[in-house]
Amino acid sequence: MNAIETWLVNLTGGTYLWITELFLIVVVVLFAGFLLNQIFNRLQVRAAKSPTVWDDAFLEACRSPAIWLIWILGINFALSITAQRIDSPLQDLVQPLNRLAFIVLGALFINGFIRRVERNLLDPQYMSKPMDATTVKAVSKLFRAAVVITAILVIMQFLGYSISGLLAFGGIGGIAVGFAAKDLLANFFGGLMIYLDRPFSVGDWVRSPDKEIEGTVEDIGWRLTRIRTFDKRPLYIPNSVFASISVENPSRMTNRRIYESLGIRYDDIACMTPIVDQVTAMLNTHPEIDTKEVIIVNFDKFAPSSLDFFVYAYTKTTAWVKYHEVKQDVLLKVAEIIQANKAEIAFPTSTLHIAPPGLENSDKA
Repeated sequence: MNAIETWLVNLTGGTYLWITELFLIVVVVLFAGFLLNQIFNRLQVRAAKSPTVWDDAFLEACRSPAIWLIWILGINFALSITAQRIDSPLQDLVQPLNRLAFIVLGALFINGFIRRVERNLLDPQYMSKPMDATTVKAVSKLFRAAVVITAILVIMQFLGYSISGLLAFGGIGGIAVGFAAKDLLANFFGGLMIYLDRPFSVGDWVRSPDKEIEGTVEDIGWRLTRIRTFDKRPLYIPNSVFASISVENPSRMTNRRIYESLGIRYDDIACMTPIVDQVTAMLNTHPEIDTKEVIIVNFDKFAPSSLDFFVYAYTKTTAWVKYHEVKQDVLLKVAEIIQANKAEIAFPTSTLHIAPPGLENSDKA
């Protein structure tokens, strides 16, 4: 009998000594959990000052499983003492429960660590240049699925189930499952192709000329891709659809094009050449027009009511709102050039020629 037990015997007179032990175990476990929580608080303050994303993710993921582990071990230890005192068969379950707790909490730790690393890699506060969201989420989902499947197999093996038999059954039943879930598998491999080919990423604006699909990509899952349309409605598209349609990704365009046709009156044909030259010069000096791309301003055709010329140029910006601001500025400057040359923008007109008096009678004669 050690000193603690001797002190407890003297204190309690030897009666219900194990109850006092249980009380002390609970107190120690609660104090150990509180102390461990305070240690994690201090470590996280220091980790927040470091530039790496791994230490923050490790400490955040480790906190809950570590505290839970202390509580579970303490409860199981108390349960073991109680079972011994009352001679209960529950004491044989303590060691298996401890091992099962290690497996479950280990899986929770790894899963939480992967989630937090994914969050940190996409957070500008941790990364000066956040990584591609589509790739990070795809890898994260793959690793988390592997962790869950591995944990389930280990638990089944621990509980006495034959994994080799389960794998053999899975191989035989895989064909039947494949036929029954062919659409699900098609969507899965469609999502895999999106992750590998990367025709678009989360945040991109996409549209399809084959389907009524247009909006901003919000999420790329293993079965569905969620797109937010411009009227703010969510659009859920099975991934297998993208294997059979063409998809445009305007978010990856290098420039936006201005292509407009304008017309002046037939009376102003003498002004066509200076207008074309001045509009070309204006585009070449415009700060928002990309002069490295093609710039064309030419007399185009004799229209029924106007002499048409077209303006063809590319803006530096690809932002939709900014593009329209630049386009508006260009068109207003073209209108000023036309007005400065004493010309007018044409609109549909008709000219009625009336024969002079007497000409109609002479034709009849």
